[in-house]
Amino acid sequence: MAEREHVRVAVVGSGFGGLGAAVRLRREGVTDFVVLERADSVGGTWRDNSYPGCACDVPSHLYSFSFAPNPDWPRTFSGQQHIRAYLEHVTDVFRLRPHIRFDSEVKRMTWNGERLCWDIETSGRNLSADFVVSATGPLSDPKIPDIPGLDSFPGKVFHTARWDHDYDLRGKRVAMVGTGASAIQIVPAIQPEISRLTLFQRTPPWVMPRVDRAISGAERSVHRALPFTTQLRRGLLWGIRELQVQAFTRHPNELGLVEQLAKRNMARAVKDPALRAKLTPDYRIGCKRILLSSEYYPALTRPNVDVVASGLTGIRGSTVVAADGSEAEVDAIIFGTGFHVTDLPIAERVVGADGKTLAEAWKGGMEALRGAAAAGFPNWMTVIGPNTGLGNSSMILMIESQLNYLADFVRQLNVLGGRVALDARPSAVRAWNRRVQERMRRTVWNTGGCTSWYLDANGRNTTIWPGTTTEFRRATRRVDLAEYAVVRAAVKDAAEVTA
Repeated sequence: MAEREHVRVAVVGSGFGGLGAAVRLRREGVTDFVVLERADSVGGTWRDNSYPGCACDVPSHLYSFSFAPNPDWPRTFSGQQHIRAYLEHVTDVFRLRPHIRFDSEVKRMTWNGERLCWDIETSGRNLSADFVVSATGPLSDPKIPDIPGLDSFPGKVFHTARWDHDYDLRGKRVAMVGTGASAIQIVPAIQPEISRLTLFQRTPPWVMPRVDRAISGAERSVHRALPFTTQLRRGLLWGIRELQVQAFTRHPNELGLVEQLAKRNMARAVKDPALRAKLTPDYRIGCKRILLSSEYYPALTRPNVDVVASGLTGIRGSTVVAADGSEAEVDAIIFGTGFHVTDLPIAERVVGADGKTLAEAWKGGMEALRGAAAAGFPNWMTVIGPNTGLGNSSMILMIESQLNYLADFVRQLNVLGGRVALDARPSAVRAWNRRVQERMRRTVWNTGGCTSWYLDANGRNTTIWPGTTTEFRRATRRVDLAEYAVVRAAVKDAAEVTA
């Protein structure tokens, strides 16, 4: 039997988190690493989500790595194709392609307590690694609800993150299920070309105008010639969002003024009072993510659009049925029903030191030390882990903070020397999580009166960070060895290695 390949670090995923981790590892002098990617190209969620109208709701200059500024963003809010091209550019500039294993989906990762490494089974070659960085992301595995009759629907069915570009929607009757960030971009993009759109809305979102514009050639020239102007632009965008955090985390009642602005935005586009009533949320703005669109409300007023203020509950042949009893005949069903966020599928595939999967360890809810390390899973960390999400700013800021933590983790292992692993102490994980959940209690995400994908099955917010990005940056500046158990290889194993 051929000897299994061994690497210092295995990174899982090639989205922003995985590529960022690869760049940071190279900067730390680690070149013995691989990036395991289940698809045939990089990009993560920006590769998978290619639906009509797909774009980012964070300004371009803030939604990019600080170490890889892009002076040539074409718009203030970039489209999917531009973000994906940026990630391809990062891959090439930092010479990451030789490290990437495409078509290598991770099937199982098992901690080997004797060798102090992770044994990794993939759809390609199997390998082992001293350290694993899980960067699969929370928005990578689509969730489609179990609707009675869906299996027998004769038309086309797909999720927004698995858009079927071979299916021609023109002239079709379409059911759009969900009103989240993807749906409000898709609806105005497809509404003009289909015969009828039936939108199933369980809960209306708060929608603010998306002040998007083309970035002029003159602006881009200045950014290229004077790089500090790009940094200044990024800094201003960051600072504004840092100032907003207090309203979300400590003073949710201050968001009432923002609600009034959102209602005026709706009133300008939607003149029908009955439709406005359907579209007006009954929860505090910010409890769910505030969505940005200047085209969503106008699209809903068109004569070929029906808004059903109820969820989809059944399908009979080509007839879709809502909870309120209303029905519609459709040719296609598009699910914009989100992702497995609080029940990450990768957790089923990670087996820790005690033989339990990460999913079993997180049965009562996800929790990780500083959003990165789980107790019982040595030399393993996740990027965009529990309670690292943001409700108002760029996730790239959080990713870069976690990359700082990764870098120091690797340094600590090098300083300790030999075959060694760090395992987060259960007491440290509990203490961190207790502090996070205590701060979460007064945030708008917990007190705003909504049910969101931020909450797990137990009603606990295991997704959002209840503070500023600056606070998180300080919290992940370095690894505190007091929060970890140091695990060393047995002497007899070391002798076997040198024999």
